[in-house]
This record gives sequence, C-alpha cells and structure tokens, in this order.
Amino acid sequence: MKYTKYNLVGIDGNAFFVMGYVINAMKECKFSKSDIDAYYKDATSSNYDHLICVSVEMIDKCNEIADDMLISK
Repeated sequence: MKYTKYNLVGIDGNAFFVMGYVINAMKECKFSKSDIDAYYKDATSSNYDHLICVSVEMIDKCNEIADDMLISK
C-alpha cells in the first residue's frame, strides 16, 4: 500500500513556504544536512517552475521513506 504523508497540494504556493515544507519533511525522514543543502541549492538555482519540480521530486522521495518506515514498524 502506498502511503502519502506529504503532499504539496493545498499548501501555500509561496516559494519560501514550499521550501520550508519540503525541508521539514526531509528532516522528519532523517535526510542529512548535506542532502537538505543540496535540495535548497537546486531548488533556488532557477525559476519558480524548477523549484516546484524539484520539490515534487523530493516530496515523492520523502513519501517513499515514510512508506518504508510505516511498513517496518
């Protein structure tokens, strides 16, 4: 069963809010500081559309980890 804990749908669309949401999800999923820094650098490297694409990809990774953590309990 696919578990979706994190979802960008319905959150404030402000770029800084989106990045904050993703970074908090990454912290909950135990990503390293260097992974978080790499996400931030990539997300801010271009325009808003790029930020959203990078953020959706990272939220998908967070959901995979959350799903694995749920199954292992």
